[in-house]
Amino acid sequence: MAYDVVVLGSGPGGYVAAIRAAQLGFKTAIIEKESLGGVCLNWGCIPTKALLKSAQVYQDIMHAKDFGIEATGSPDFPAVIKRSRGVADKMSKGVQFLMRKNKIDVVMGFGKLKAKGQLEVTGADGKTQIVEGKHIIVATGARSKELPNLKQDGKKVIGYREAMVLPAKPKSIIIVGSGAIGVEFAYFYFSMGAKVTIVEFLPRIVPVEDEDISKELEKIYKKNGIDILTNSEVTSVDTSGAGVKAKVKTQTGEITLEADVLLSAVGVTANLENIGLETLGVKTERGKIAVDKFYNTNVAGIYSIGDCAPGQALAHVASKEAIICVENIGYNEKKYAHQPEPIDYGNVPGCTYCTPEIASVGLTEKQARDAGYEIKVGKFPLSASGKASAAGHTEGFIKVVFDAKYGEWLGTHMIGYNVTEIIIETVVGRKLETTYHEVLNSIHPHPTISESVKDAIEVAYGEAIHL
Repeated sequence: MAYDVVVLGSGPGGYVAAIRAAQLGFKTAIIEKESLGGVCLNWGCIPTKALLKSAQVYQDIMHAKDFGIEATGSPDFPAVIKRSRGVADKMSKGVQFLMRKNKIDVVMGFGKLKAKGQLEVTGADGKTQIVEGKHIIVATGARSKELPNLKQDGKKVIGYREAMVLPAKPKSIIIVGSGAIGVEFAYFYFSMGAKVTIVEFLPRIVPVEDEDISKELEKIYKKNGIDILTNSEVTSVDTSGAGVKAKVKTQTGEITLEADVLLSAVGVTANLENIGLETLGVKTERGKIAVDKFYNTNVAGIYSIGDCAPGQALAHVASKEAIICVENIGYNEKKYAHQPEPIDYGNVPGCTYCTPEIASVGLTEKQARDAGYEIKVGKFPLSASGKASAAGHTEGFIKVVFDAKYGEWLGTHMIGYNVTEIIIETVVGRKLETTYHEVLNSIHPHPTISESVKDAIEVAYGEAIHL
């Protein structure tokens, strides 16, 4: 079985790489040990959004009187889980269709680098086969990170996979870590009626976000009844009883938290073990495969993209890395007209799908000041937005950061209703080196949440109309 391009892993990096390679005329194969679509489609981005939608629907029913509607209901937890799995299954089948459409051979099994241009694939039946590829793209993704004091047993101390398919709704849950995974599951389980406690080691939740975003989400979560412990660390866990007991070191002393289950949401670890990197001498750095701007490793013919490479561990980053990697291979093989443009990792949007949603790109206010910029900052509360008021979701705000000297758009930070859908305006604006003047001279539709971006810019430049 010999191919021009072989992709190891079929997540949003792997399957996109395979499709783009096939489009450029390469004979292509993809190797997958579990389900096409990888973690994103099967255990990450897509099924979690299905869970969160169920939670939002239930919350809307609970507050139906606010909209002049009489409605009652209660969540059928197993049915909520079943719907989520059905959405994931449908998406995975969609990737299967795309593989057939693009005439990509799918090899099911665990693949590892065997020799130059060769992978050994072990199937579920234990049988092995050799797959040859002139170009091999490693896209093995990542898994839930395990801390020494938080060993996951899959029942009482769980990772994100188990959190999506619990057989019954827990009455209480401790969530360790408040990044995207942590706060999304916090919203889901709170909405389903569980008592939720978040434990965060750093001084604030969603710590990669602008400080104002962290403060706003913490305020909203606490108002909803979610307990939040920052500057806190789980030192040990006892699972010998009916539930779980976690000893937590806080700034004021050690306390013990009790719950039915504990979710470890402290990040992810790249899947680098047992895939033959050492066999071919592929270089790794800080738990990732070292690559250049076109995703070449130090070994000719071996490439790496996605969560096992150094960029942000985001599905949309993996997909773009895949396209750049393959188009550069195509350029070198005279199958693509020009060398692709490398990613600007400073202009990658991040989205968190809790309620209210969070979306951001570029520099935070602190990062901009620390970088030496003289800045203009504008903040527009969604309580002043007509669309947010009509929708009944007035929490949050839009915050923009501009360079005072040249009007460069340095960053945008949003928390509120549907903001993940509108962060792209900033991404494209920054890509095109847009200034505040050009955005204000672009007519924004009314009523929309997106017009609040314009409103925030008006605030920054002292031209606010709606405040």
